[in-house]
Amino acid sequence: MIHKEQVRKVAHLARLELTPAEEEQFTTQLGNILDYVQQLSELDVNDIAPTTRAIDVSNITRPDILQPYSEREAILQSSPEQEGDFFKVPKILNEE
Repeated sequence: MIHKEQVRKVAHLARLELTPAEEEQFTTQLGNILDYVQQLSELDVNDIAPTTRAIDVSNITRPDILQPYSEREAILQSSPEQEGDFFKVPKILNEE
């Protein structure tokens, strides 16, 4: 069980000012959370693979197929600046 003094210490470390009513409320809530974590630690999870989600989710994407664009000139004309057959963009690296 967690005590009010421990809640005060955590609140101090987090730079929180708690009222006596909040200290009481958080003592109860944190105690409940720690009891639940204790219950979870009693489970045998040796044969369970680590996961990032509770359910299996996969992203549906199309294959990336490289193919030439037939209107290359139209794309170049719509760019703010171009140099020959290329887009001209500002430098992003230092010359050093």
